[in-house]
Amino acid sequence: MKPTLLVLVYLSQEHRVLVSERFELLYSPNEGLGNDRSNGQTQINLRGRDIRFVLTNGTNGLLPAEIDGMPNLELICTLGVGFENVAVDYAKSRGIPVCNAAGTNHKAVADHAMAILLAAIRRITFLNNGVRHGLWRDDIPRPPHVSGRKMGIFGLGDVGKEIAKRALGFDMEIGYNSRSRNYQIGYKWFENITSLAQWCDYLIIAAPGGKETYHIVNEQVLNALGPDGVLVNIARGTLVDTNAVATALKEKRIWAAALDVYEFEPTPPTALLEFENAILTPHVGGISPQAIHASVVRFIENYEAFIAGAPLLTQINK
Repeated sequence: MKPTLLVLVYLSQEHRVLVSERFELLYSPNEGLGNDRSNGQTQINLRGRDIRFVLTNGTNGLLPAEIDGMPNLELICTLGVGFENVAVDYAKSRGIPVCNAAGTNHKAVADHAMAILLAAIRRITFLNNGVRHGLWRDDIPRPPHVSGRKMGIFGLGDVGKEIAKRALGFDMEIGYNSRSRNYQIGYKWFENITSLAQWCDYLIIAAPGGKETYHIVNEQVLNALGPDGVLVNIARGTLVDTNAVATALKEKRIWAAALDVYEFEPTPPTALLEFENAILTPHVGGISPQAIHASVVRFIENYEAFIAGAPLLTQINK
């Protein structure tokens, strides 16, 4: 008999078939990115004692009460790297390991970070729209070029390292602040995000979400970044104070902002919609066919390691 898996996130038909080869699949993706949890809760109410495995993501997460509703739960995995809304410590207290899909979408996220950075600096969306209404180059100020400037990366994990590799192709100098200093990397180290912002031209946010990093990009950091600076966020929306960014753009205290993630997703960040120099994309940085497939495969790999009694590949609550 196949073990029962509760899936709380969207999976393509192809991946549902792949997962169903190993599990009895309870496919109940929650609506509204975790705001409406009724689909998952219905399955927990009906089949809670049967559910042994859960596949969710960082935004949907898994709450303590939901874990309590599945007394035979053995393993929680996230589709993607984030796990900010999973009750990780509570799961640990229950002896339930939690795994993410680290190492599966970092290249896609890094590609997207560079894409929206370039779009912000070179004003791509403005120029694209302008051409459709008769704009010619003599009618506008010259946008600055990208190469040879300073990139600051807040959070030098897998994604941050991949972004740095791409920036080196643009002859950029790299600085960073992270939870720990890596002495084997030749990038410039900064003690905090404010000093990093003061040094760099482009500030890339690539750190995990959660209480420790909530609104870490605030008015002080934006002032340090300065009127020629560009903010890029491909991490989690909670790291950036949306209203502070809107005020900084309005008062021209930063050059531009490029955000793939924002507070209160999926609701658009209303305070930023009026600004041409706010580049906004709908949390698609880590989404590519290759990255999603790799994330599903990583879940299966962790499951197979678990049932074999082998070390889990990407456990986050050891």
